[in-house]
Amino acid sequence: MTTVKDTVHDHIEIDGVAAALLDTPAVQRLRHVKQLGTVQLVYPSANHTRFEHSLGVYHLARQALDGLGIEGRQADRIEAAAMLHDVGHGPFSHNLESLTHRRTGKYHDDVAELLEGGEVGEVLREHDLDPEEVAGIVAGEGKYAGLVSGELDVDRMDYLVRDAYHTGVPYGTIDTERFVRELTFVEGIGDADRASDADRVDGAGSPALVLDEGNVQTAESLLLARALMNPVVYTHHVARISKAMLRRAAAELLDATATTAAELRRMDDHDFLAAIRDCPAAAELSRRYDERDLYKRAVWAEYGDVPDRVHDADHATELALEREIAAEAGVDREDVILDVPAEPSMRESTARVTVNGEVRRLERQSPLVSALRVAQRNQWRLGVYAPDSATDRVGRAAAEVLGLDPDALVIEVRKAISTTLDEF
Repeated sequence: MTTVKDTVHDHIEIDGVAAALLDTPAVQRLRHVKQLGTVQLVYPSANHTRFEHSLGVYHLARQALDGLGIEGRQADRIEAAAMLHDVGHGPFSHNLESLTHRRTGKYHDDVAELLEGGEVGEVLREHDLDPEEVAGIVAGEGKYAGLVSGELDVDRMDYLVRDAYHTGVPYGTIDTERFVRELTFVEGIGDADRASDADRVDGAGSPALVLDEGNVQTAESLLLARALMNPVVYTHHVARISKAMLRRAAAELLDATATTAAELRRMDDHDFLAAIRDCPAAAELSRRYDERDLYKRAVWAEYGDVPDRVHDADHATELALEREIAAEAGVDREDVILDVPAEPSMRESTARVTVNGEVRRLERQSPLVSALRVAQRNQWRLGVYAPDSATDRVGRAAAEVLGLDPDALVIEVRKAISTTLDEF
């Protein structure tokens, strides 16, 4: 058994297949992949990694398994999946995932090929575990997979409290011990107020992960923590701008060198930064990131002020709009980054809770869900970024090209002008 001192969960005891996986290259690589990517440019202490998060997810999974009475090979599968659930992450975690997915068709939870070969595959087979089955759990497939990848998963529980701790932002604090203690699996769900078979995330015929009776507020706390952390940490404008700049640099790297998206996926943060520093096409973006000389907001527009055609734009359309904005503003194409976030979503709202002996979706039980959905849409922002000297021109051009009302923008496309109080 190995015991690790953790900042969040105190002492974590690791044994069995998880202990054997601990020193494999795939898991150790996670020491060099930051959990929050570029958020460290906002919160300097947010330097925690996917490695320590993986230990936390394993710890919570083990506590949940003990409470659920799941033992033997099934428990080993889940513990292995918990330890390995993030090995598919590329550099800077989610930041580059949209780019690598377009070019490889794989998301970070597509780990079958990573688990099949190398030391990870050897360890799993030595413990009589099928790598394909473990990869399925990581992807949210199979019996009890919802514990690692679902609406009430231990992944979510750990990253909220860990991110809150390392950023110093108190909003992500939740009672993880109560969560894992109150989890249960329900085999059959079926009336009109319960989750239908079509809504299952665990796969046809799999038991559903549910919070036991009296835990509506426990489930609500998860939604509230996520909703409060989102604007101040996960979608903070500095983090979004720096992420967008690194995505642009990664695209330049792939287009200008022999580096493939598959190779990029297996880099860690240090590998990636070294690669873009050495790539002439990405060198200026790399310099700006290294020196925190970031682009600024030329436009920061609310959801309702953005036309549907922009909301619905695919990647090729976004690139075309960037070129059009640059031409309209009379700046280089490289000086414009259009950042259109995904549609607001709240997967946690479909979490299942037991109320008066019935299993219900939280969104049908809690009035808080509707309020948080409104708040989430109100927090959504479209961004157009440019070097500081070009923000005025780019903002005006973006408003024209995208069909935005300049008076409705959260960030004005016009520079502020001096005035007196009676003129205001």
